[in-house]
Amino acid sequence: MIIATDLDGTFLAGDPEARQRLYQRIASDPSITLVFVTGRGLEAVLPVLSDPTIPVPHYIISDVGATVVEGHSRQAVQPLQSEIDALWPGERVVIEAMSVFERLQRQEVPQQRRCSYFCEGDAVTEDIHAVAAQLGCDVLYSADRYLDILPPGVNKGSTLRRLVEHLDADPQKVLVAGDTLNDLSMYEQGFKGVCVGESEPALLAATSDRTRILHSHRVGCGGILEALSFFRFLNDAEDMTSSKGMERTGESGLVIVYHRLPYEEYLEDGLVKRRRPTSPNGIIPTLLSFFGEGQKGSWVAWSSANAGSRDFEVHTTVDTEQYPGLTCARVALSKEEVNIFYKRFSKEAFWPTLHTFWERAQFREDHWQVFLKVNRLFAERTAAEAAPGATVWLHDYNLWMVPAYLRELRPDLKIAFFHHTYFPSADVFNVMPWRRDIIGSLLQCDYIGFHIPRQAENFVDVARGVAPLKVLETRNCAPRFLTYGCAVGLDEMTTAIEVHGRRIGIGAHPVGLDVQRVQRILANPQTAKRMAGLRQELAGRRAILSVERLDYTKGTLEKLMAFEKMLEQYPEIRQKVTLITVCVPAASEMTIYRELQTQIEQAVGRINGRFSCVGWTPVQFFFRAIPFDELIAYYAVADVMWITPLRDGLNLVSKEYVATQGLIQGSGVLVLSEFAGAAAELHGAILTNPHDINDLREKCYFAINIHRAEAESRLRELFDIVQHNDIRRWGEEFLASVNEVARIEAPADAPERDVETA
Repeated sequence: MIIATDLDGTFLAGDPEARQRLYQRIASDPSITLVFVTGRGLEAVLPVLSDPTIPVPHYIISDVGATVVEGHSRQAVQPLQSEIDALWPGERVVIEAMSVFERLQRQEVPQQRRCSYFCEGDAVTEDIHAVAAQLGCDVLYSADRYLDILPPGVNKGSTLRRLVEHLDADPQKVLVAGDTLNDLSMYEQGFKGVCVGESEPALLAATSDRTRILHSHRVGCGGILEALSFFRFLNDAEDMTSSKGMERTGESGLVIVYHRLPYEEYLEDGLVKRRRPTSPNGIIPTLLSFFGEGQKGSWVAWSSANAGSRDFEVHTTVDTEQYPGLTCARVALSKEEVNIFYKRFSKEAFWPTLHTFWERAQFREDHWQVFLKVNRLFAERTAAEAAPGATVWLHDYNLWMVPAYLRELRPDLKIAFFHHTYFPSADVFNVMPWRRDIIGSLLQCDYIGFHIPRQAENFVDVARGVAPLKVLETRNCAPRFLTYGCAVGLDEMTTAIEVHGRRIGIGAHPVGLDVQRVQRILANPQTAKRMAGLRQELAGRRAILSVERLDYTKGTLEKLMAFEKMLEQYPEIRQKVTLITVCVPAASEMTIYRELQTQIEQAVGRINGRFSCVGWTPVQFFFRAIPFDELIAYYAVADVMWITPLRDGLNLVSKEYVATQGLIQGSGVLVLSEFAGAAAELHGAILTNPHDINDLREKCYFAINIHRAEAESRLRELFDIVQHNDIRRWGEEFLASVNEVARIEAPADAPERDVETA
């Protein structure tokens, strides 16, 4: 059968449950051909196609019948389109002829092969009809407002009839749906049809004597569902108007969806065993804290241990004593799926684009399909874990497509997303082949959080190019965030938008640090011993510390070049300063970093070869990961922390240094890239432009020679920020913002359901 439907007021209207049932039925039934028949221009239909919950139509008839294309390719259906083209005198000819009518106001909307105007009914005079006839065009007036000048004999109904003939389809198996007089021509072709609830009175009057037209009281998709049952278009006995149960639900009021498990898996004697995380990642214990006091919850993450075998456990405990209500729900991924989904595709396609290195990106459709498969698996597992109305908290770009699948499976859920990685501007993000799919998925969320306002505003700008967007709320960024003081500063940010009739909250939440963990390490006598040993090795020289992963976004090579220039320009600092560079290797599967590693090692060798002397090596280079407990000792003895990423979502290393120095009441100086997200938050840092070697050199030299009183003052300001906005406050403020959005959207008589913030 063919469902040919108008969009606004019809296929895009109705209560969420009815829309979900109709959309899922169409998407899952290959016998249904879906045709959008709309007055919109084709360009204005694209935002609808970006909504992943809406099935992509097989065909689109737009411009009130003047345009007919295939739904997936958007290529013209021939010879239908060329026949229409031959009837159109041309836009300029029509505009000039209609310019004599002063009461006509041209609609500023995308349109082709037609000219559309706003006007009142009494403005549609015989003279307008006469001029249109001279041009060989038809006049269509609808909704007491819209006037269309169209090619002769072309309207929604005539083009739909020609498409049905072109497809050699049975006219008796066509159902048309609409709600305005603009749709009348569809009902005049002999097809069965439905005027959905709240249709324009003029349409109802014009179709009142047609026995094959159902006048439904159900709005939008509800009316279409009623018509499918009324005309017995369905092969089964299913009553599509009745309420159906949603997917199987779980018991978890809060579901965390993260790429990492809340514990580490390791093999011992061939058996998979678990232990507490050893990584310094403070986010995991913070997220775990929301499941204290027995609160029911789930943590969804992938696992490759025994994936595909009968021994694979979907559900495991995490800590039965501390988190008795928490279940870990594991998504089984093969090692090959992990390699493609995470280690290759995410790092080769998304990572470089997000960090504005789009020229390095490699976009592969086969890898994208694996990415979609993995995201679908995450969504299905999440849907099975979540209780009715639960909050789902998704983390980072690896799970971009989960909201799309999840909203389709469980429209009742409150979906929140936090983007840990930098989010670039529209001109960068839009190079991605799947940008509409990704943004369309994210727009299914109820709340989306980023580190800083600039990243949030970049997302809003990208979304503007995908769907009609209305800004509902804005907020000043000061005083918490820098405005004009750094490259990622912003004076005002968007905090709520409306897309496709849905309110979406937007927020800036820089991830904080577990300051107490740093304090515990500093209190350990072993740390004091390490600090003493490092000071002895430095032999009274000032230490500049650099800590980052091996990645072209981190600016390690540029920093080494700047240090070399500094030794050239200021010979007096030779033998008085040492640059300690810790570069953490990438996973062996990530071959894209091998050339960079070679370049960095060559730069270190060149600098040490040029300037070394007996008892002094300018650069101490460690190409390995240093355990967090040991790293704290390095932070404590470093006079200057030199963090210069070319682009970074936040940068927690800078906060770790500030916390360490603040806790020991030191006077360390933070030199931070103004392209790191943390630069917008950390008032007191010395900001530098990592793309300018001269600025890198001068800011580092200034930090070495800064007056102690100024250094202490800057550190006090920095430490106050890091200590106050810690990791726990980050989590609590994020969930509080999610709950606030839910309160705004909820009906006045709906019960409040907050996720406890432990």
